[in-house]
Amino acid sequence: MTGAEASALAIAAAVRGRQVSAREVVAAALERIARRDGAIHAFTHVHGEAALAEAAALDARMAAGQDPGPLAGVPFAVKNLFDVAGVVTLAGSKIHADRPPAALDAAAVAALRRAGAILVGCLNMDEYAYGFTTENAHHGITHNPHDLTRVPGGSSGGSAAAVAGGLAPLTLGTDTNGSIRVPAALCGVFGLKPTYGRVSRAGVVLFAASFDHVGPFARSVADLAAAFDAIQGPDPGDLACAERPAEPCTPHLDRSVDGLRLAVAGGHFARHGEAAALAAVQRVARALGVTREVELPEPQRARAAAMIITACEGSALHLASLKTRAKDFDPVTRDRFLAGALVPGSLYAQAQRFRTWYRGRVAEVFRDLDVLLAPTTPWPAPAVGALRAASQDGDAFTRSHLGVFTQPLSFIGLPVISVPLVAPGALPLGVQLVAAPWRESALFRVAAHLERAGVVAAPLGGAAR
Repeated sequence: MTGAEASALAIAAAVRGRQVSAREVVAAALERIARRDGAIHAFTHVHGEAALAEAAALDARMAAGQDPGPLAGVPFAVKNLFDVAGVVTLAGSKIHADRPPAALDAAAVAALRRAGAILVGCLNMDEYAYGFTTENAHHGITHNPHDLTRVPGGSSGGSAAAVAGGLAPLTLGTDTNGSIRVPAALCGVFGLKPTYGRVSRAGVVLFAASFDHVGPFARSVADLAAAFDAIQGPDPGDLACAERPAEPCTPHLDRSVDGLRLAVAGGHFARHGEAAALAAVQRVARALGVTREVELPEPQRARAAAMIITACEGSALHLASLKTRAKDFDPVTRDRFLAGALVPGSLYAQAQRFRTWYRGRVAEVFRDLDVLLAPTTPWPAPAVGALRAASQDGDAFTRSHLGVFTQPLSFIGLPVISVPLVAPGALPLGVQLVAAPWRESALFRVAAHLERAGVVAAPLGGAAR
């Protein structure tokens, strides 16, 4: 249970059963990172000796008869905007590199450690989480393990690439407008954006406070559920983290999808993408026997309002640095924040009013619906350095168009799992499973059914073999 193919739960079972030590598992993971990450460049910091010491301490606790936790010995890594005690929280920037090391772990990092998982490092990202490609001007480009000439998506590109490349079975990322779901799709792994407020963001460098979510990546539905169950629950350290008790999703994995009301998203979600991306949704729909189609109200306007709000909230967080250290930003990120700082307050207020209206209309849709199917991205991973991509009808779109199907859902904090479809010889694609707030259990039922049926799966990328 020390190879790249091993799942998180298989590793934990082997460690708990004394078939392998946590230290052996972590040593093997560190060796893989040293051997393979030169090509992928998912990591910005590898913990090395600290991880080995943490694993040895877990082995000692087990030898003393203590319960090591449900994720005993499982290596994990986190996007480098999570605080890790003793490590500088880069947030993908040059500016944060000048700050002192974090004093405490972020809440989600601490939760995984309490569950027995071992932190092996921190992962590359778009600067301040403002991007969809993880071509970082300060810390380098992360490459897609399925094709090293392609981007992994972003902004949590390092998190998705580390899982797809077999460097760690579990990682954490954040999602504002699609930053978990886009890289999950492009790298061919499972990614969860939970309901807004269900996982604490304490100790996380925020991009847009009213949008940001923390969630896990994994190569199996069971691993994804185990990670989510470890990190969900109320936290007074995050004012947005609801006082709602944790509701484990792992017990729902074996439940049938019978009785769930399913539909495919039409209109906006059936346009604006390549034929292959739209066909992936139809393949999932056929496997589930779904024939119903529904349309969400005004998704394009929701996307526009999301862009306004995130730009305004993001620029407000970085206004002091924009005034004093403008040259130290990636020029693309700087210009986006400057544009956000110039948005009139009346436009921000109008976008928020529309948000309230849109939340109510979408809630009406989900009164008669449990899970909605939609494409995750409009096309597979673009080439590194490519500034534009072309749709099937010849129109050219900038890379921000990668969020065309994710932003209308982030806008009101809906829970979403992106499930991977990876055909032989083709680049990965993703399909979003979307539910009403707090209905993650329905998403896990559908995802597990699709995985058992062989419709969705997350094979290792070629760079991991």
